[in-house]
Amino acid sequence: MEQTLFEQNGGTYTQQGDYLLPNVKLPDQPESEIGIWGNRRRQFLKQNHRIKYYNMLTQCTLYPHLADIEQQAQVMFDRLVYQLSKKDGVTEKLKAENQMLWVQRMKNIRNRATEIVNAELIYT
Repeated sequence: MEQTLFEQNGGTYTQQGDYLLPNVKLPDQPESEIGIWGNRRRQFLKQNHRIKYYNMLTQCTLYPHLADIEQQAQVMFDRLVYQLSKKDGVTEKLKAENQMLWVQRMKNIRNRATEIVNAELIYT
């Protein structure tokens, strides 16, 4: 039997029942910390941009991309929370005087910052 192009290039097969399946493995990808922002981006790409997701996955560029998005999103989120709390007057003085009001306002600020980060980085 004549060898296939895959076999000519050093590929091998494994028999599974009546089928010969190629032994294909992606190269090892570097371990990186992917947090909530990276996972949101991965889910968005997987659900809405499947071709881009699988191209990045097979080219081993997905996890570096997710790590970069994670870092950018965290920096942006922290900066937005700081700026919005200054703008809205949410200070340590307010925290000492009225803790529940401070918690409510900070929760509101964090939710606004999350929506901005999602719109600007994650879901684009």
